[in-house]
Amino acid sequence: MTDDDVSRPYPCDDFVAAPTLQAWRGVRVDAPTTAVWPWVAQVRLAPYSYDWIDNLGRRSPRRLAGLPEPTAGEPFTAVAGRAQGRILSVAPGQQLTGEIMGAVMSYLLVPVEDHLTRLLLKVVMRTNRLVALGLCVGDLVMARRQLLNLKRLAERDGE
Repeated sequence: MTDDDVSRPYPCDDFVAAPTLQAWRGVRVDAPTTAVWPWVAQVRLAPYSYDWIDNLGRRSPRRLAGLPEPTAGEPFTAVAGRAQGRILSVAPGQQLTGEIMGAVMSYLLVPVEDHLTRLLLKVVMRTNRLVALGLCVGDLVMARRQLLNLKRLAERDGE
């Protein structure tokens, strides 16, 4: 993460006042935002992290499902096919913000050049400091895997 990545405004900040947990993650994707966005929007179908942990062993789809654009109020993701959380805000091609289990997270797509994208994720939550520390460590592992999976899929499709 760069200083610019951390200091930029994220939509999740509008939903949680004075969070005790703030975690930023990011990857560089060698694909344009138009190739990355459909994969970010497809988190509505599955978590795209370690499927054996957070999807009860079901594999997250490796092909785009042709979903319509996400809208605020609809389910944010799914675990083993069951809807979880809800989408709070969306700007197609730019950001997706959702809530799940008390955490609010924003995915931002930042074009770097014609064929490069920074895929950023910020997670915020109000909880006690001990829980925040545990969640931050867990988030580091799970969110990193999710971003790397989305990166790989977008780069594959963006070629």
